[in-house]
Amino acid sequence: MRRLAFLLTFGLGGAAILISLGIWQVQRLAWKEGVIANIEARIADAPVPLPATPDAATDSYLPVTVTGRLGAPYLRVLVSKKQVGAGYRIIRPMLRAEGDILIDMGFVSVADADGLTFEEGPPLTVTGNLQWPQETDSYTPAPDLAENIWFARDVPAMAAALDTEPVLVVRRDAPQSGGPVTPMPVDTAAIPNDHLQYAITWFSLSAIWLAMTAIFLRRKPGTNKS
Repeated sequence: MRRLAFLLTFGLGGAAILISLGIWQVQRLAWKEGVIANIEARIADAPVPLPATPDAATDSYLPVTVTGRLGAPYLRVLVSKKQVGAGYRIIRPMLRAEGDILIDMGFVSVADADGLTFEEGPPLTVTGNLQWPQETDSYTPAPDLAENIWFARDVPAMAAALDTEPVLVVRRDAPQSGGPVTPMPVDTAAIPNDHLQYAITWFSLSAIWLAMTAIFLRRKPGTNKS
């Protein structure tokens, strides 16, 4: 009797934990779908002039237009692009009387990046989205300043390197030529959303756990099935 009580308690307790993890993933799925829907709705809005004091909490992904002159120095962020391979995001300063900011100009392949240089250009208007990407963590390598290679868009550090405000606009317009650099605008395709698969996995494990519990409960003490 004690054996049966232990197996029943252990089996139901383990199944409850696995089911709760599955429910949590379902909740995370709903949350992630809401986040993606909000980003897509924000991206679809009509562009507005860049706010005087952009705020990461309220203005993230806000479509904006900004006018200024693109500076000559630039930073390269190592990334990968589908069907192209390795390349760089090109980050340039935009010089403005209201305060210089960062512009993510887009993507250039590794081959096209060789010998890439820029000059300070005439005034132009860029349309894009405000973004404060959270791409750094304790495992992110420090930038290779000698080779001008960064491994994440660390906005505060990049702003310090280019002497701008810590504000990043990800360019999405194509008319202003950037040479071999093509826009890599903000979208939701790169946002991982595997919570449904995770939920199915946890629920499947709970079903297996319950089945194994039932098998053990039906076995008679001392019976060797091997």
